[in-house]
Amino acid sequence: MGCVSAVPPPRTDDDAAASGPDPEAAGGRGGGRRSVAVALLAGTLGATVVLLASGRVWARGTAAIGGGSLPLTADGRAVTGVPAALAIVGLAALVAVFAVRGKGRLLVSALLALSGLGGALAALAHADGRRALDEAAARTTADTAAHVAGLTHTAWPYVTAGGAALILVAGVLALWCGHAWPAMGGRYERDGGPARPRRKTPVVDPDRPEDLWKALDRGEDPTGTP
Repeated sequence: MGCVSAVPPPRTDDDAAASGPDPEAAGGRGGGRRSVAVALLAGTLGATVVLLASGRVWARGTAAIGGGSLPLTADGRAVTGVPAALAIVGLAALVAVFAVRGKGRLLVSALLALSGLGGALAALAHADGRRALDEAAARTTADTAAHVAGLTHTAWPYVTAGGAALILVAGVLALWCGHAWPAMGGRYERDGGPARPRRKTPVVDPDRPEDLWKALDRGEDPTGTP
């Protein structure tokens, strides 16, 4: 009567191939690809929205001049240039995330998130545009004490803040999932394992004609001369 063991036999490579890929590993790779796609889409779309919305009119008003009134407008860049500048920083950080690894990727991801957060806060803090219009009124009337009247606002500051929030989302995803993202020059491995080592060049024996012919077929110099 043979011995019965409760320990399962070791799993061979043939058994692993027959059972298919590990669902958890496949899910991790799939989740990594999805987070990369979402972060790229959110970051790129957010920066585009911020740059476009910053060039739109944020506030309107009138300045009293010569017994009449002169209409004034202020776009986002006149109100505050911070969101547009941080959107450009965010785009650069989004690209740089894939150029670094380890702690460098963590720092760049934090910069990406802070760019989105700072852009959103700046847009909301300067949404009324009064200061920019007061400065425009002072220049127009040549009166440093002039103030804008009939101040109205548009929705573009809030659109700008929404775009910056998308950059923030990209940064948070990079912080949370960036460790599983590929780097520039790298590639996804289908089996999730390390890249296979390069095949060594066979040694050519000059006394064996068949080795010389094989080296010539591979495009090598069998004599070894440069």
